[in-house]
Amino acid sequence: MNNRTNHMEYMPDMQVIDESVMNKVIDQMEKYDYSEFREEDVKIALEKEILTPRDFQSLLSPVAEKFLEEIAQRARIETRKHFGNSIYMFTPLYISNYCENYCVYCGFNSHNKINRSKLNMEQIEKELKVISKTGLKEVLILTGESRKHSNIEYIGEACKLATKYFNVVGVEIYPLNVDEYSYLNSCGVDYVTVFQETYNSDKYETVHLAGHKRIFPYRLNAQERALMGGMRGVGFAALLGLDDFRKDAFATGYHAYLLQQKYPHAEIAISCPRLRPIINNEKINPKDVHETQLLQIICAYRIFLPFSNITISTRESAKFRDNVIKIAATKISAGVSTGIGSHSDEVEESRGDEQFEISDIRTVDEVFYSIKNKGLQPVMSDYINLTQK
Repeated sequence: MNNRTNHMEYMPDMQVIDESVMNKVIDQMEKYDYSEFREEDVKIALEKEILTPRDFQSLLSPVAEKFLEEIAQRARIETRKHFGNSIYMFTPLYISNYCENYCVYCGFNSHNKINRSKLNMEQIEKELKVISKTGLKEVLILTGESRKHSNIEYIGEACKLATKYFNVVGVEIYPLNVDEYSYLNSCGVDYVTVFQETYNSDKYETVHLAGHKRIFPYRLNAQERALMGGMRGVGFAALLGLDDFRKDAFATGYHAYLLQQKYPHAEIAISCPRLRPIINNEKINPKDVHETQLLQIICAYRIFLPFSNITISTRESAKFRDNVIKIAATKISAGVSTGIGSHSDEVEESRGDEQFEISDIRTVDEVFYSIKNKGLQPVMSDYINLTQK
């Protein structure tokens, strides 16, 4: 490892901002000893209207699993209080799978021998048209992390096209500097999602072996740079199972909490991805996160961050997703493919391999009516694009 880039040192093109939020997150995560919590701590937390970070820690602790029913009931109350019966729907659109990083758990990583592909603007627009015909009004644009193959101008043009068909446009791409986020915001991007993967910098180093993504602090501060660049919202996530999932879940929620305090106008969202099988998968000894623990984490997020959107992805089964939207999740993807050019038959020749295997393969209509059948209200968009022609 001595010949590798120091994962804590910024590269020359990376903007450095104030790191006080990052330092607080890492400090509190390292101090978090979930074995010290007792049943009484969980009971006290559940009785509070507003939770402290320590209360949040107690709800994530192993002893709190005994109170999962009570935690879920409280989470359901908070969800209905702030979101009513609304469940927001969106779909991701992968426009390129070229990547310059070497992340051992990811199907797109630069060392994997997969079919690489990148859509041109005509192909992107065809994909967008097909997706828009489903009735969805929110799309998330994704690329592999390669500035060479998916530069900022390419992503910006794709997002401009997306605003022709969608009221809400998000991006999940490589981290950027403030001026670059400002540029994407001017192209119509509303929010930015960044998966930190793990907040344990030592573990982070062992699974990110090369590329810009190897630089831990630059990635961790991406959401704040996005807000500084004018983005309306930011999304947070750890890849649960990559390291100690309880510590990573705490760090994710606490990171979101601190930025919400610093930027009160920001719309905060949390994703809860678990490790999924990938092409050419290497054994990385994931820490088991079963559905019981995943539900515990999602409910703890809801109680600690009652106003935040919580997204449940197609990494999870249809049954689990259907259950969790009745309790705590408020945003759900549908009609998902993690391959390139997978929505439109007209770009068949451009299709690239998928990033990971999904579990819930239902169409937009199937998810829509499943939500309605549970007495909930599927929402395609709650924003009106006043600049849309």
